[in-house]
Amino acid sequence: MEGMADETIEQLPQEEKVSETPVEPTPVEQVEAEEHLTVAEVAETAPEEAAEINYDMEIPEVVDTETEDAEEDVDENSISVDDSSELLTVEEIVQKLRDLLASDHPQRREVDEVKNQFYRSLRNETESQKAAYIEAGGESIDFVVKESEIYTEGKELIQKIKEKRAAILAREEAEKEQNVAKKMAIIDQIRHLTENQSQEDFNKAYQEFRSLQQQWNEIKLVPQTKVNELWKEYQRYVEKFYDLVRINNEFREYDFKKNLELKTELCEAAERLNEEPDVVSAFHQLQNLHQEWRDIGPVSRKDREEIWNRFKAASTLINKKYQAHFESLKEKEEENLAAKTALCEALEAIDYTKLKTVRDWNNKIKEVLDIQKQWREIGYVPKKWNTKIYDRYRAACDFFFRNKNDFYKSMHGEMEENLKKKLALCERAEALKDSQDWKKTTREMIAIQKEWKTIGIVPRKYVDSTWKRFISACDYFFEQKKLHASSQHEEEVNNYEKKREIVEKINNLDHSLTPEEALPLLRQLMDEWYGIGHVPFKVKDKAYKEFYDATEAQFDRLNIDKTERKLDSFRSNISDMARSDNAKSQLLRERERLMRQYERMKVELQTYENNIGFLSVSSKKGNNLLDDMNQKMKKIKSELELLVKKIAAIDEEL
Repeated sequence: MEGMADETIEQLPQEEKVSETPVEPTPVEQVEAEEHLTVAEVAETAPEEAAEINYDMEIPEVVDTETEDAEEDVDENSISVDDSSELLTVEEIVQKLRDLLASDHPQRREVDEVKNQFYRSLRNETESQKAAYIEAGGESIDFVVKESEIYTEGKELIQKIKEKRAAILAREEAEKEQNVAKKMAIIDQIRHLTENQSQEDFNKAYQEFRSLQQQWNEIKLVPQTKVNELWKEYQRYVEKFYDLVRINNEFREYDFKKNLELKTELCEAAERLNEEPDVVSAFHQLQNLHQEWRDIGPVSRKDREEIWNRFKAASTLINKKYQAHFESLKEKEEENLAAKTALCEALEAIDYTKLKTVRDWNNKIKEVLDIQKQWREIGYVPKKWNTKIYDRYRAACDFFFRNKNDFYKSMHGEMEENLKKKLALCERAEALKDSQDWKKTTREMIAIQKEWKTIGIVPRKYVDSTWKRFISACDYFFEQKKLHASSQHEEEVNNYEKKREIVEKINNLDHSLTPEEALPLLRQLMDEWYGIGHVPFKVKDKAYKEFYDATEAQFDRLNIDKTERKLDSFRSNISDMARSDNAKSQLLRERERLMRQYERMKVELQTYENNIGFLSVSSKKGNNLLDDMNQKMKKIKSELELLVKKIAAIDEEL
């Protein structure tokens, strides 16, 4: 029969990659760190100005696309058809690949350009061979490409370059993590200088401080996720050094002047970027300038706003150009996505029930090959959709050719195979029908039913018997599940009514009882409420609110301190815990948690007590901060007392 032999269909690539999509521009509106006020200047200003100190402001981020973006491959199916660059000979291309492999650090852009040339050459060679084959009388679907040694070497070189770049990037990531540790050590040394400073050894400390700043600036790359956190912590202690230690005006003014000169140079460099024809390059250069800006210390207060506004204005121009460029790329990629989606839909819309003869299949194969050709001619899609749309396209193509092969290879045995599959599903359904793991089994049953629908016809004499066997097992399971859900809901409704009755008793507690008489009754009712099981999910919050409002009202009436209320609630919880199967282990874990919380709060209290020494009580601001810190210390001491009582309550249960 014509066409029954296995045709050689044009194979799809393993993966399709898109071009490097520019990252979103860094907003220039992020506040520059120098707008923090120093303590020395706060003392000279009104209290409301001093309140503007903020160490949590966001800073501009440097985007390192070389290390942040995933390494992407270029293959013959991701080459843009509108590439107008001159195509080199394959020997010249392979020589360039050899040179790239031999280089210490092959750059991504250059590697992608050579790979693009290589796959264009490979595609042209394939099409040339195919055209010659058809011209010699061969059929398109029988064509098999013959790859020469030069192309095989090219592919091997591309893979080795990819592995080399991956190793380089891995080393850079390891270096970044080491740089984080180095910067944290520098921050700790600056903190130590700040907290252990005296007027007598200031000159020595200042020289050490400048050395630490130099070390900080020499450390470049760190993981992007830690840039802001590290810089804010570093800037916090740098400002403390300048402000808390009484730096003489000569050193401070010299630093301010030097920093102003450096930042003026950065402004001029940012303004020159507006003339850069390559928008993407200008944007990345701007990120480097922002990094340098962060590394430079503060300027005098009178110059801060002016110099920052100048730098921000220059940055805004570059960011707007980059955003416009980015949006134009996104529009074209969206158009390409729509075109590729339409091709996927065309593949997925194939009605396989109408493909019953060899002629039908041969006609449909020609249509699918034409769709594949159109796909290769469409450019890139948005990066976030690249894998999804390609997987969808590949799945549709694979499904088509798999069905084609099945048609030719197992045409006569298809119904018998379908019968075996459906009988296997019947056995799976029967094995699950008595399960009481309702959630998991429901998912499995639904999956089995979906799988049943995908299986084709079986011999006529088995149609009714297999269907009745399958649907009987499914119906039995879902009927049992329905009965279980009804019983569980009824129990939860009864629990809700019981809890409402207890709330009513709490509300109607005899007002003539003394607090000593009423409190045990109230606690007993609370224990009863906690001892009742679950209520319907939709009224869970309502039930708890009714209970909480009622108990709080009684505590207020009995004039019970809030700390005692918290302790009572805690005792109720650990009483429930003590009645559980693994009571001791739960109580020990809770005790350990409270001990850790207690130690943390002790450290926090000690920190507040130490920090009081830094405040100048001679100023109004100092007095206000002192009062605020005393209030916080009082609250922490109260919490510590409550923790001690909670730990003692657990010890009683143990």
